[in-house]
Amino acid sequence: MIYHLSLQAAGFIAGLFLLLVSVPGLLKPDLSRRFAQALPRSRAAGFGLLTVDFFWSLWLLATMEMGEFSTFRRPLLIFLPFGFFLVLIFVDEFLAVRALGIFFLLAAEPLLDAAFFRSETSRLLVTVFAYLLIVVGLFWVTMPYLLRDQINWSARTTARWRLTHGFALLYGAAILACAVTRY
Repeated sequence: MIYHLSLQAAGFIAGLFLLLVSVPGLLKPDLSRRFAQALPRSRAAGFGLLTVDFFWSLWLLATMEMGEFSTFRRPLLIFLPFGFFLVLIFVDEFLAVRALGIFFLLAAEPLLDAAFFRSETSRLLVTVFAYLLIVVGLFWVTMPYLLRDQINWSARTTARWRLTHGFALLYGAAILACAVTRY
């Protein structure tokens, strides 16, 4: 265990994240739609998210148990900052989407770790959310134009935008309810 996160804390984090993402889409659909459509090509968002990813990866690399691969720790700790700066310099297309995908991949591990070996059936809400983060993160890192297409599809009509955010709100509320009552 790297994170030592309880299932209740993981449920609170996942539920609050989903609520924070979905509530603006329901209350201010036009404003949130414009923000979402500008996100994939936002250089500032890409820099911010990639910086968070870099420090999270650096911390993980420095503290995690690597077993027989521990001899690679020092070279990776040296090359990780170089890779960070090279990505900032040379990756202009959809940097925010790629960084968000990396963030989702990093965020899925503590959620899965918290739900590991738990007997409650409701833990599957957190587990399914973590696996959704993994699948979406893999697609967004390798094919970042998909997020733009997904945003454009859901933003085509206000009803579709609100329906998408309504599902996210309900899922987040279900995870929060389980975090309060079950975990």
